[in-house]
Amino acid sequence: MDVIINLLVNGISTGLLIFLLAAGLTLIFGLMDVLNFAHGGLFVWGAFMGAWVFNETGNFFLSVAAAILIGMVLGLVLERFLIRPVYGNHVRQLLITLGGMLVLTESIKILWGPNPIRVNLPEWLQGSFQFDGGVILIKYRLFVIVVGVIMYAALWLLLSKTRIGLMIRAGVIDKEMVQAMGINVKAIFTFVFLLGSAMAAMGGALLAPYSGVVFAEMGMQYAVLAFIVVIIGGMGSLQGSALASLIVGVLGAFMAYYIPDLSLALNMLLLAFVLLVKPTGLMGEKGGAV
Repeated sequence: MDVIINLLVNGISTGLLIFLLAAGLTLIFGLMDVLNFAHGGLFVWGAFMGAWVFNETGNFFLSVAAAILIGMVLGLVLERFLIRPVYGNHVRQLLITLGGMLVLTESIKILWGPNPIRVNLPEWLQGSFQFDGGVILIKYRLFVIVVGVIMYAALWLLLSKTRIGLMIRAGVIDKEMVQAMGINVKAIFTFVFLLGSAMAAMGGALLAPYSGVVFAEMGMQYAVLAFIVVIIGGMGSLQGSALASLIVGVLGAFMAYYIPDLSLALNMLLLAFVLLVKPTGLMGEKGGAV
């Protein structure tokens, strides 16, 4: 029983880290109809910036804030100069954002070198809680779960209970109608892109101490994983991305423990199964961003 609980907690924490990356990706697609492979580059920049600031200052919250800031700055540059000229053309979007991903990855190597960087946990999040029956819960993983739940709740409230959320949801359904009502759709696009970029960078900053090491190529690895999660959950569905992230995280934890030989193929098998049973994804409906 203790093994099952530990694996469950590990899977949920991993899944919520994936959600931070996938949620921004699904919001960007849901409103802007943009397939953004450069999202993984923002994730790895957040990881490296967070790791560097933490190693230099020892301040964990400052490192997360620095990661979010660099994610927003890079997201603004990407949206303005790469994404905006190719709205409505998925082939060009894939090509240009993939190129952006490669540029972001190589710039990491220029600034921090090609070797992985080691990242330690903050002192107050080191160690674990031990319970009767051999259950051991690692503090940092519990912290990640709390942050992930808070971020999901904040996004849900933003999209469901605020005026900007109403405009975002209306823009998903009918961009032309929203623009005809005098609402600046481009400004909404930029806001959503910056929000998604900030979440990706935040996910990277939280992953750095979680994994203990960061390397430049991890951006592509997590970008592919995020796309798989978004497709499984349903393109444009926030709830779908949250559900799919938890499924991928939990199944991955159990599979790696019990059948490690199949753990690498699990995500692709799950993706193929969902697409065969429900091609729109678990909670995906065309035009549904919430």
